[in-house]
Amino acid sequence: MGLREKIEDRSVEVAVIGLGYVGLPLAVEFARAGIHTVGVDVDQEKVRKVKEGSSYIPDVPSPQLREVVDAGWLDATSDYDPLSQIDAVFICVPTPFTKAKAPDIHYIIDASREIAARLHPEELIILQSTTYPGTTEEDVLPVLESSGLKAGQDFYLAFSPERIDPGNKRFGVRNTPKVVGGITPRDTDLAARLFSLIIDDSQIHRVSCPRTAEMCKLLENTFRSVNIALVNELTKLADRMGIDIWEVIEAASTKPFGFMPFYPGPGVGGHCIPVDPYYLSWKAREYDFYTKFIELAAEVNQSMPYYTVSKIIDALNRNHKPIKGAKVLVLGAAFKRDIDDPRNSPALEVLKILDSKGAKVYYHDPHIPEVRLGEVFHHSQPLRSIYRSCHLTAELLAGMDCVVIAVHHSVFDMEWIVRHSPLIVDAQNATRGLKVPPGKVFKI
Repeated sequence: MGLREKIEDRSVEVAVIGLGYVGLPLAVEFARAGIHTVGVDVDQEKVRKVKEGSSYIPDVPSPQLREVVDAGWLDATSDYDPLSQIDAVFICVPTPFTKAKAPDIHYIIDASREIAARLHPEELIILQSTTYPGTTEEDVLPVLESSGLKAGQDFYLAFSPERIDPGNKRFGVRNTPKVVGGITPRDTDLAARLFSLIIDDSQIHRVSCPRTAEMCKLLENTFRSVNIALVNELTKLADRMGIDIWEVIEAASTKPFGFMPFYPGPGVGGHCIPVDPYYLSWKAREYDFYTKFIELAAEVNQSMPYYTVSKIIDALNRNHKPIKGAKVLVLGAAFKRDIDDPRNSPALEVLKILDSKGAKVYYHDPHIPEVRLGEVFHHSQPLRSIYRSCHLTAELLAGMDCVVIAVHHSVFDMEWIVRHSPLIVDAQNATRGLKVPPGKVFKI
């Protein structure tokens, strides 16, 4: 039986390599659709939790995970050998960048090698990890063809960018439109048919090739990076001019066309916005093209933790307190509201900068009990690398010299926080609408 027939009669078996924020929700949705699914991850702790039905991803409820595991639709392993019996494999591994801001796709290549060692005819491989245009055809395809099989003839290959938004209660895997691009029209069609088992076919957008699909993802996130950078830069200008940028954005948002609001903050975080523009600018240089505008936007966003600290220093100075020795509590360690993911979080950059300036730094995040910053140095001197979330009490707030609202988690009672804090730097406009004494709250 061919792959198309297996998809049509729903006997197709799939595997998902990488059981993180992208892979686990995808695996669960296929399992919920009655498709036998195997999740593969080198992290044995993740594998153990999946087998127990204990979710470590907030967007995947444990009861939902436990249901498909107990029913036998989903299994998890650190062993790649089950891939030899699988019909379709999704690659959902991380794609970070190096310290020099160059793409690091070794997780993709490692996964591709494991697949190649077990590749068989009529198998479909779909790369979902965000990466630069050309990765599927220039990097993944040669590795897979080292098996002796020919892409587009013996096996099928496509790219479909992940569009996971951690913490988004409205859009998930099933109701977010999917972009699919295969190396041939048949590859595209098979990938689209497979996705149609969990996503309505009307929500699947077919493109001409993997490079278009890869570029689509980078356009989406670079668009956000550039617009966030614009409002971050205008924030600095408005501050110097004595204008409230938040009021400006609120006013501009009344225009029903030609304007989309973006908001300032202490920086950008997560696994997409801080990374993807660098993937694009790196690839552009291969074509003797320099994405100055995109790189400048990334630089502006990277400067925001430093700008936030400058506002903290200014607020302390106005209260006759130097930064050195000041007790500063940072509220929030996640990269965005109401999630437990600290990857590339600007709040952590603020922590590090404050520490380097001699402040006594604390943090509280109800979703993240501990953060590990790795080896951090300032002028060759090691800085604190492990922080543990403090228990948020009125006494803790009152004992601080400054409280920084870096992330506006919905569980934070802002009125209570303002009442008990001596001084606040609000990086999220979280205190909007509250009555506060003059000079108590400083906004970025």
